[in-house]
Amino acid sequence: MAAAALDNANPTILSASQLPTRLKKATPRHGPDTRYDDVILSRPSFLSRPFCDALTAWPLGEAADSLDVADAIDEQEIYDLISTISDPEHPVSLGQLSVINLPDIHITPSPALGVPDPNTIVQVSVEITPTITHCSLATVIGLGVRVRLEQALPPNYRVDVRCKENTHSQDDQVNKQLGDKERVAAALENDTLKGVLDKMLETCA
Repeated sequence: MAAAALDNANPTILSASQLPTRLKKATPRHGPDTRYDDVILSRPSFLSRPFCDALTAWPLGEAADSLDVADAIDEQEIYDLISTISDPEHPVSLGQLSVINLPDIHITPSPALGVPDPNTIVQVSVEITPTITHCSLATVIGLGVRVRLEQALPPNYRVDVRCKENTHSQDDQVNKQLGDKERVAAALENDTLKGVLDKMLETCA
């Protein structure tokens, strides 16, 4: 596609290091208060053979972290699912273009309340921010976000994708299309549009 045909030929692109993530590890602390850590945190003798398997994780915090304990799906996890979707015009992700932003993702009931019962309906609301106010692909981008979440989330999760207020000159129309289940279903039966969506979702893990 020629640059002249793009809605936004020169968008602002964030680097991967600028995107929110929980994968960053804390820097190890050093100082007078850590000089006895090797003694305090060393493996006690009762956790060594012949009393215990030598492979037992220590300190205990590591063992606890390694347990397969289910956590509630939170905003960061939703962000991770959709921020890697490719923009339909540019070979970069929606996260890098700031179309998807962590503060614009909301979950009800709050993940802080723990893992919801499978019979509890969980509402996930995502507001997208088009790179320009006259973006002709805002509906397609919203549709891609919705499809990605509906494919990835448990069946008791309901997804609502909207244009953030005052970020698009026709946000009312875009939101009406994204909120109409029949229109969304019809759009997904369109082979051309489905091809665009498949291409956008190729970059999702």
